[in-house]
Amino acid sequence: MTFADLNIEQDIVDALATKGITEPFPIQQQTIPLALTGQDIIGQAKTGTGKTFGFGLPLIQRLGAAPEPGVKALVVVPTRELAVQVTEDLELATSNRPTTIVSIYGGKAYEGQIEQLKAGAQIVVGTPGRLIDLQRQRLLDLSHVQEVVLDEADRMLDLGFLSDIERIFQAVPAVRHTMLFSATMPAPIVALARRFMSRPVHIRATDPDEGLTQANIKHVIYRAHSLDKDEVIARILQAEGRGKTVIFTRTKRAAAKLVEELKDRGFNAAAVHGDLNQEQRERAMAAFKAGKRDVLIATDVAARGIDVDDVTHVINHTIPDDPDTYLHRAGRTGRAGKTGIAVTFVDWDDLHKWTLIDKALEFGIPEPVETYSSSPHLFSDLDIPAGTKGRLPGASAHAASAGEAKGGDRPRGGQQGEGRSGGSRSRSRSRTRSGGSAPASTEQSDTQVPTTPPADGATAEAGSGDGAAKRRRRRRRRSGGGSSEATAATPQAAGEGE
Repeated sequence: MTFADLNIEQDIVDALATKGITEPFPIQQQTIPLALTGQDIIGQAKTGTGKTFGFGLPLIQRLGAAPEPGVKALVVVPTRELAVQVTEDLELATSNRPTTIVSIYGGKAYEGQIEQLKAGAQIVVGTPGRLIDLQRQRLLDLSHVQEVVLDEADRMLDLGFLSDIERIFQAVPAVRHTMLFSATMPAPIVALARRFMSRPVHIRATDPDEGLTQANIKHVIYRAHSLDKDEVIARILQAEGRGKTVIFTRTKRAAAKLVEELKDRGFNAAAVHGDLNQEQRERAMAAFKAGKRDVLIATDVAARGIDVDDVTHVINHTIPDDPDTYLHRAGRTGRAGKTGIAVTFVDWDDLHKWTLIDKALEFGIPEPVETYSSSPHLFSDLDIPAGTKGRLPGASAHAASAGEAKGGDRPRGGQQGEGRSGGSRSRSRSRTRSGGSAPASTEQSDTQVPTTPPADGATAEAGSGDGAAKRRRRRRRRSGGGSSEATAATPQAAGEGE
């Protein structure tokens, strides 16, 4: 079956074909024909099964080949990363049409988003908070919306967005086409659907889709020691056939620490977590998708936006809190019918969490095997070549050369964020302490031996803290007292430090 067989118009079919997307997944086969007729739909399928095109293609086609300017369709998503991913997919599908899409989410400046709205964008993809903010400021007009989609509705419930969703529904017209997509269907989501949808059809993509997705992922569970995890991960990253890899941590601090550790070991890693600004997160995600980075360390907040077909391994550095989160993490691999491996580390203190996940998902592994970086079964389970160590050849030299390059750039480049260390810091201290009359040599360090020897004959040792303190006191005294030493520096030398 092709998308054309589902009555998708040829320009959209051609746009998808440019990326090799020609055959619809089961959830798409079931939702697209109904959605094209304007039927309200509740779509339920596991992550990675093609839900975005399941609602996106009918939405685009129903707006027409050349829709009038102004917001006609609204797609609400729980996270910034998912907003970016959905926008990219819809932009692909509309690449042969004048239809425009704008992403509305926090962490980025308002101005660019507002400009796109004023320019007449017809489809808005956004997170609840920023959508409500712009709507209250009357910068986002939802009064002409014809199509509404709630994507990852269960995740929005988890994040506490239910009241925001209700506000959004109150801002759109009562008569509209509504589609809700969710991996699970907890009671509040069912109640939401009953309130705001008109006789929805519940579509659940089961066999062969769900069985295939589960069968495509090999689940490996280890009881690991926290001090040995980095070494284990570094060896897993050298497994045969290992492609793009996502590593999940529980905290932002753990993610930041792990990315630095893996870089030091020679791996091409990037991180996505809440301590990074939105531009940094998007840059890391783009580098991962493009293959410039093949290891991505993430907290759960970013998990829903990692929609990359060629992720071969998912590693749970710390065990997730519940079965649903486990499935969403593991669902980053084994996408689009490909195979994948999900490795989970269970700390001794988290065995109770694993017991609940094991029972809920029926793994039949109540006692994960105790595993260390030297355990023979680690190598055999994951196809790691014998003798592999947790550091790539030449990693230390590479890290050192990278550090030298950074250090060499700081004094000359004046780059933001790097001016607090190295030569730039010592220059600013020297200028302050010398009252603007320091000789040029004081640019190097405030522990540099003065050009003119002290009048009292005292010697200054570069490595001595006491000597440095005495020098500073002498330097302040001299510049303030107007001694001959204070005027010894030439005007040119004084100007070089500015």
